[in-house]
Amino acid sequence: MDFTKQYILQSITAASSNLRLNNQRIEAIAILKEVITKSNDLQHALNHMKKITELSKFAIKLSEIHHYLSEGNIDFMKLSDKFKEQSFNLIKELNLMLDNVEPSSLKQKLSHIIETDVGDADNSAGEETPADKQINSEVGSLDLHILREKEDLQKSPESNKIITEVRALENNVKLQQENEEQKNEDAAFKSFESIILKPIKSIDELLNHFAIDSEIPPEIEEYTKQMLVNSELSFKNGFEILAQMHEILAKGLMHIKNKTLIPSKEVIESLRACLIVIVAVVKSKEVDIRNYHNRAEVFGKFLNKIKTEES
Repeated sequence: MDFTKQYILQSITAASSNLRLNNQRIEAIAILKEVITKSNDLQHALNHMKKITELSKFAIKLSEIHHYLSEGNIDFMKLSDKFKEQSFNLIKELNLMLDNVEPSSLKQKLSHIIETDVGDADNSAGEETPADKQINSEVGSLDLHILREKEDLQKSPESNKIITEVRALENNVKLQQENEEQKNEDAAFKSFESIILKPIKSIDELLNHFAIDSEIPPEIEEYTKQMLVNSELSFKNGFEILAQMHEILAKGLMHIKNKTLIPSKEVIESLRACLIVIVAVVKSKEVDIRNYHNRAEVFGKFLNKIKTEES
């Protein structure tokens, strides 16, 4: 196992030692460690985990550690202190994650990330000769015609050199593709973050307007539509909480526009709670948003009740 994986796994172990663990929590941690251990591309796995609502904030913390180990200039004289600091910073997000997931659902959410060996030798016993297996293990992903050429040439020095060069070229192309995919994923997330955060300040100012003026400004319709669009965008990107908060905002603004809801102080603060949750999730703020999230959910249920009574 490489150094980066060992470091991250031990960081999780150190963080979990500061928590109260029951059987379910221990199982969940074991599943998480299995994903990290078996992943062939740890950064890619962490990017997938960021898209899972219950894991996103914890995955961001792990990704920061991964970046430090792979990109930063490591001072090995201070590595022990850095390890303690990073492990301590995992405690809060690990605890929140364990509060919000069950082992069975966690395993299902992460099943597409875990790299497993199917055991081709067991499934196809008798179908390949020992010579075939030896050839397959040596040439890896080379095309079948290259494989046969190598066999015919009886592993001559020239053919071995060609195979080595082809394999090196394949690895180089694969590495370039992975780097490009990573850049595209990072750029896409930056674009998503910008779209989500852009209207927040304006809507907050709109809520302040409600607090001092009973007149409904015409731009409320534009903000309502934007919240619905951002809700759908959040859902497509795997951010269920963000999608939920935008939907509640859209419904609340729509009811205020239609005058089926009075923008009282309580209503305004409930809408503002949605904004706080959105910003905290997107920017990964180190704040406890549970009270705001609970308030927003209660308000959402209240809005659904209004809709039911009207219909």
